[in-house]
Amino acid sequence: MATPRQFVEQCRFAAARATRENNKATGCVIWSRQLWTLHVKSENSALIGDAKQAEQRVEPADFITSHLQLKPVPGLPGISLYTAHAGSRLSRLFSEDGDDPPAPYWAYPWAGGLALAHHFAAHPELVAGKRVLDLGAGSGLVGIAAAQAGALVQAAEIDANGRAAIGLNAAANGVAIPLREIDLDGPAPKAIDLIAAGDVFYNAEVAALMLPFLRRCQANGITVLIGDPDRRDLPRDALTEVARYTVSDVGDARDTANRMGVVYRLR
Repeated sequence: MATPRQFVEQCRFAAARATRENNKATGCVIWSRQLWTLHVKSENSALIGDAKQAEQRVEPADFITSHLQLKPVPGLPGISLYTAHAGSRLSRLFSEDGDDPPAPYWAYPWAGGLALAHHFAAHPELVAGKRVLDLGAGSGLVGIAAAQAGALVQAAEIDANGRAAIGLNAAANGVAIPLREIDLDGPAPKAIDLIAAGDVFYNAEVAALMLPFLRRCQANGITVLIGDPDRRDLPRDALTEVARYTVSDVGDARDTANRMGVVYRLR
């Protein structure tokens, strides 16, 4: 088992390689921040590992189109996503030496993202004509909904599989969502009017990075909307509730058909 230092170095190698390959394939700018709490959100990335293991990985886009199903998102007419199912064999994307990781964020719709997508579908005037950043985009669901409502959307996602899924899902829904590099320790992004952040407060470590970054964005005149099902690490004292939507959360609540997703504004 790798030591923490070795794991960090592996993450650095994987991030650099993924950036080079993705830039060659798409010409897009990638969110390549190497350490987001030791790759917390994307520790299941297809490219983490040593060079030999990375070379043996399947291409994310090929795997997604072959092993996931393009399915309509419940309650959101006009949006379909490549979604994992029992026969997807997602473990093929991961190291043979490691334990089978939890379901990846990009392969399922989650309550916070679903709430934001519902909100943009119900209130397209909020994003129409605006420059929107889908932060921690996962499958790209939020960005797709914003684009369909008339927004100019970019997406930030550190998982190589998620980046591939965003491009595939955007194309399947007839929109374009270029990728953008964002550093949570850095300044607010330029040329952005609104940040939509779905399900980004899923643990304390990420929350400790995310809230200060979003505050810097707000201080620079960017509207910040957050979607979340009221997880433990959500900074409720910093938020104002905007709307609630009943959603079907495949990722968090497999044993329940419906869950409440909430849209908040950072205040």
